[in-house]
Amino acid sequence: MPSPVVRSLPNWFTIANLLCGIFSIILNMNDIITFSALLIFAAAFMDLFDGRIARRLNVNSEVGVELDSLADIVSFGVAPALLVYSLAHPSMLTSFAFTFYAAMGALRLARFSASPTIGYFMGIPIPLAGMVIAGMALFDYSNAYVTILLAILMVSPIRIKKF
Repeated sequence: MPSPVVRSLPNWFTIANLLCGIFSIILNMNDIITFSALLIFAAAFMDLFDGRIARRLNVNSEVGVELDSLADIVSFGVAPALLVYSLAHPSMLTSFAFTFYAAMGALRLARFSASPTIGYFMGIPIPLAGMVIAGMALFDYSNAYVTILLAILMVSPIRIKKF
């Protein structure tokens, strides 16, 4: 049986993912757009390792799975949506696009938690969508139609092989 420190290690990566998302939101609120976007990429880096470490150490837990989903909705759903929303001209379309994106991200995560897939993703993963939006923000670009497309792709039946 691994020690409590070893069992908690993957959760620390997940917490780091969450903190990157929270700090991204805070920096965005202070008009520090570039670093806000970069923190979304940092969150993706942390997200890449939390599950791999848990599987490698054989310390998977329900708490870790739920914590990962909560961190992902903040870091790859809410933070990117707020980031490109802050760059857009206010309109009903932009308001819809960015709330729709966050809502579909939450739905995608809930569907994956309820019915995990092995060997493939059903719809594009929310970290990928979040990084696309963060990449747009790095170039001071915001597009409601791209955001809506990413939201739809997250909940689409498209199968993408895991790597």
